[in-house]
Amino acid sequence: MTLTLEQANAIAQGAVAKAQEMNIRINVAVCDIGGRLVAFQRMDNAMWAGVYGSQGKAVASAAFGRPSGDLTERAGHPTMTGIRVHEGDHMILGQGGMPIIQDGLVIGAVGVGGGTAQEDEDCARAGVEQL
Repeated sequence: MTLTLEQANAIAQGAVAKAQEMNIRINVAVCDIGGRLVAFQRMDNAMWAGVYGSQGKAVASAAFGRPSGDLTERAGHPTMTGIRVHEGDHMILGQGGMPIIQDGLVIGAVGVGGGTAQEDEDCARAGVEQL
């Protein structure tokens, strides 16, 4: 199963819609199962650092098939550190990334950066719910 551009755009738009409802500005990255970017949205006046944060959270969520915030407690563990280093240190093990699961398989992930950790996760979840 492959994440399509149409699906990725719908997820990004769902996350942006939630951010508008919350009156925050975010960056949204949607990646495939290999952590490769499929779609990206940056709201007007969203902080530029969120560009990197959103992508890193999406990569981590896709790699482990779970919300990136679930990985925060283990971020400093030697195994997690080793995985991050060997994959190129693109992962961010903080709240705001959600896996995209279809028919029981992880096909990608969405990451959000720009709000608080909980706001980012809420927007990411709203994006995934578009499927």
